[in-house]
Amino acid sequence: MWLERIISPTPNIVPSVREAVGVFDDPQSLQAAIDELEQNGFMRHELSILAPQSDKGQEIAQRYARSTEAADDPKAPRTVFMPEEIIGELEGSAIGIPLYISAIAGTCIVAGLGGTLLATIAAAAAAGAGGAAIGTLLARYIAKNHAEQLQRHLERGGLVLWAAVRDEEQERRARRILERHSAHDVHVHEIPLHAR
Repeated sequence: MWLERIISPTPNIVPSVREAVGVFDDPQSLQAAIDELEQNGFMRHELSILAPQSDKGQEIAQRYARSTEAADDPKAPRTVFMPEEIIGELEGSAIGIPLYISAIAGTCIVAGLGGTLLATIAAAAAAGAGGAAIGTLLARYIAKNHAEQLQRHLERGGLVLWAAVRDEEQERRARRILERHSAHDVHVHEIPLHAR
């Protein structure tokens, strides 16, 4: 009984997190701000943006007529920002993996059937080209989907960035960085953790 009183949390204290918030009008400024925040002691998991409007697109669109309305909503769906380098890596993987698998499969099939070396090489090249074509379509879809998601947020008022801050010095640093990279509606708020 006495042990429960010692380890149980105080019922009147609600854990919360302080965040610096800013809204960006273009992905390049957002990326530059994220890069500078990370160079100044912010960890990637402390930074988040409004989640894309895909599966829950209608729900998000109905809840927020403007992206900026999500800035102070603790229940706003969040995700990490995907920089162009990551999108490029995904596109490369989308092309490379089907190319590799198709080339290996073509090689194995022709070699297994007793084909000549020339026939095996030709089969690997043809199958690899087919795999690369499929991968290219997938890569285009990835890039197009990413660009469309960003555009939807921009049309609704901008790209919202949240940065969790641990102390007043981090608050000041985050605000300066957000403002330096042309964020608007920059402010700091405190939200209860259980609401997120």
